[in-house]
Amino acid sequence: MKKWQQQIRPWLSKYFSLPSDVMMELPRITMIGQLHVYIENHQGLVVYSDTELRLKSNKGYIQITGSAFVLKMMLPEEILLEGTIEEVKFIPV
Repeated sequence: MKKWQQQIRPWLSKYFSLPSDVMMELPRITMIGQLHVYIENHQGLVVYSDTELRLKSNKGYIQITGSAFVLKMMLPEEILLEGTIEEVKFIPV
């Protein structure tokens, strides 16, 4: 059943012009320069320090590295991070 859902979601997204991040349960990352990063559709905080943030996502992990990190907002599926962002990396499972 789950495999069928994974196959049909891209088709539904394209056919009905629905946002693919919502239909396929993918994270959405919005960066404002090197200063802010806003992440939606994550599945939880794994690591947080002043130089690293790692979040679980549907397909693996999102790792953000930099310096002077401050969590400005944290909701169940959204997070706003402020600091100097050097790298955003996806780590597949």
